[in-house]
Amino acid sequence: MLFLKLIVITYLTRAEEPECQLLGRPHFPLLSKEGDIIIGGIFSFHSSRLYILTVLSFFFVFFNSLNLKEFLFAQTMIFATEEINNSAELLSGVTLGYKIYDDCSSMPLAVKAAMALVSGQEKTSDKFCNRHSSVHAIIGLSDSSTTMAVASSFGPFHIPLISYYATCACLSNKQEFPTFFRTIPSDFYQSRALAQLVKHFGWTWIGAIRSDSDYGNAGMATFLQDVQQQDVCIEYSEAIARASPREKILRLVNIIKSSTSKVIVAFASFIDLEFLIQELSLQNVTGLQWVGSEGWISNEYLAISENYKVLGGSIGCVINNAVIPGLQEFLQNITVFDIPGNNILSEADQSAKDCNLTSEDNPEINNQCAMTTNIREMNLQYTDVPELRITNNVYKAMYAIAYSLKRIYKFQDAKGNLFNKTFDIGPWQVLNQLKMVNFTTYYGEKVYFDENGDPTARYDLVNWQLNNEDMIKFVTVGLYDASLPKGQQFIMNNVSIVWAGNQYHVPKSVCSESCPLGTRKAVQKGKPICCFDCIPCADGEISNTTDSIDCITCPLEYKASEEKDECIIKEIEFLSFGEVMGIILVVFSLAGASVSVAVAGIFYRYKDTPIVKANNSELSFLLLLSLSLCFLCSLTFIGEPSEWSCKLRHTTFGITFVLCISCVLGKTIVVLMAFRATLPGNNTMKWFGPTQQRLSVFTLTVIQIMICALWLIVFPPFPSRNLQHYKDRIILECDLGSTTVFYAVLGYIGVLSIMCFVLSFLARKLPDNFNEAKYITFSMLIFCAVWITFIPAYISSPGKYTVAVEIFAILASSFALLFCIFAPKCYVILLKPEKNTKKHLMAKIPSKSV
Repeated sequence: MLFLKLIVITYLTRAEEPECQLLGRPHFPLLSKEGDIIIGGIFSFHSSRLYILTVLSFFFVFFNSLNLKEFLFAQTMIFATEEINNSAELLSGVTLGYKIYDDCSSMPLAVKAAMALVSGQEKTSDKFCNRHSSVHAIIGLSDSSTTMAVASSFGPFHIPLISYYATCACLSNKQEFPTFFRTIPSDFYQSRALAQLVKHFGWTWIGAIRSDSDYGNAGMATFLQDVQQQDVCIEYSEAIARASPREKILRLVNIIKSSTSKVIVAFASFIDLEFLIQELSLQNVTGLQWVGSEGWISNEYLAISENYKVLGGSIGCVINNAVIPGLQEFLQNITVFDIPGNNILSEADQSAKDCNLTSEDNPEINNQCAMTTNIREMNLQYTDVPELRITNNVYKAMYAIAYSLKRIYKFQDAKGNLFNKTFDIGPWQVLNQLKMVNFTTYYGEKVYFDENGDPTARYDLVNWQLNNEDMIKFVTVGLYDASLPKGQQFIMNNVSIVWAGNQYHVPKSVCSESCPLGTRKAVQKGKPICCFDCIPCADGEISNTTDSIDCITCPLEYKASEEKDECIIKEIEFLSFGEVMGIILVVFSLAGASVSVAVAGIFYRYKDTPIVKANNSELSFLLLLSLSLCFLCSLTFIGEPSEWSCKLRHTTFGITFVLCISCVLGKTIVVLMAFRATLPGNNTMKWFGPTQQRLSVFTLTVIQIMICALWLIVFPPFPSRNLQHYKDRIILECDLGSTTVFYAVLGYIGVLSIMCFVLSFLARKLPDNFNEAKYITFSMLIFCAVWITFIPAYISSPGKYTVAVEIFAILASSFALLFCIFAPKCYVILLKPEKNTKKHLMAKIPSKSV
């Protein structure tokens, strides 16, 4: 490559010769026409099989058959030239001519053709060979690599080169290719369109095949960079070329057969794919979804019935179509007599005649002939206007040059030189005006170049489908327009897509199935991110999207559903009146209060009997009242906690129990005082009479009332939502507020209970026939036992059972006092009235141990 550049520069810049000399034989164009302005064209009419470079211009070249598509591209350039010359609006009075060369798909021949266009083929007397180029612009070439060679070699001469088919993104580099333009979009945008196409259909596990050329390597590099940013993984990425040995093709076939991906993205030319597709067809490797680039997806050479079982349902990007008025008739009416001396037309016609002599036993030759039956009756895929996609690029390139020339002549019009044929126009002027050209074609397409010499990227998305005649058609199923805002560039229409294997549902190609809701992805060690395991979310966490990377922790008041796909509000738990446990406790509470009231009624009914009088009826009634309140205060612990219920439940509990214990303590002291008063000379009862009893009960109760008042003022109990004890439900409970004051309340009750128990225990052996101290001792023993066992039960009981344990302790201790103290008396009053006499009560009995 560098050698060719040096030869060209040396050849074009020689200044020591007396006159310009041609090195080698002249290289004449295949198609040409004189004009005031000459436009060069380089097309690949043939494909070279072998060339040997000897001395600069001498090549031994063997060709295959004529490439009719490139021939039609050249004819489109001629059509556009004639149309411009016949237009009164563009270059009236100035005619365009052309010189069209064949590069034979060879880089050296392409450079040689460009050299011939720049320097001309005639001798000149110009001593320093500094005359202008023989052409003002060049249209070509069809291959990115050859285009790069020509563009880099002749960039210093400021001759614009407009390609209709070279798509490599590398050609957008203006530092390296300052004179390059093109009417086909850069592969940079095509790669992004293919990446969005893959992502749109949910394919995350794909194979990649590329041409081992500038076109394939650069396009695939951009595609891989873009698609991997969208969490798509590549199982394999392989390069292939037409000249690849069969061993390499077989190795690639084996890779495809052993792979698990069902989608193959091929950024390649049809020439490089041809042998691979034939081998896949021979080994019956079908059912894979192919995604293709412009280089092959709309190519008619591949779109034959033999390849459909491998490539059927393929989808990919092609440049936009256009209908050029008059072009179809022009192409279909070409004859070998149109332009005398242009042998390429005779060759095309001879190619058609030779096909009539081919043997039916040679299918390869027949396939080629099917496309060259006659210039006038060419295959519909070439001359049918709806499929003239690349042809339209040639047409636009020619008109871009014409509008650039118009801008130059318009500038001269201001100097009075409008359309002056003698005005000398240099190619650098055309180059400068091409950068600013902006026009709309006859069929409504807007044409302009950006700062890189590229057009706006617009692609049709086509799908390989069979029509009613079992012929492959490229059906447009979507659109990609890079000029639209981000997120709106990729559009699918409502046309039904046929997928690989003639399926009508989108094929799946993933390394691992999508993780359902309620799970998260965990990448498998040593594998791409697309290969993962699905792990259920932990307790209290959810994932509400498929393929979630992380699980979301639910808010404190919410819990995860059973499927762990949404956060639902936690169940509220409290001891309610409607549940079984609540009903049972209410029944016992009301029963206790009712029994207390009934006992009080019995005592009131028999208040004049000795047994009632002997047991201090005033303290007994006050004790029964306090017991009724103790039973009823348990009701405040049931139901949903509120601000008032939390304050009420603990304060009433503390006050009523102190009132109850105070009465029991008073009764115990009365028993002891009464025994001391029976001793000779002892008059202690005067120190603990009814007034002192009332005062003691009042004083002891007021102390508890003051403690509770302080509690309510400083830091009262309040309703709270316990979110920590359970993960799946919320416990509504009463926070104690100040725990110090609460412990003071309980401690005060405990002190009184212990004092009462000790005093009653000391009086248990008094020799009365009816000694109440024994029953008080039993009642206080049970009372203390209940509250001692309450502490560990209270701590270990969860949720609403904590409240139930507390109510149980209240009821149990209250029932203990009620039955131990009053049951024996009621038994005597109701069932043993003969013992309810003063004589019986005053009788002495031997003392016994409790």
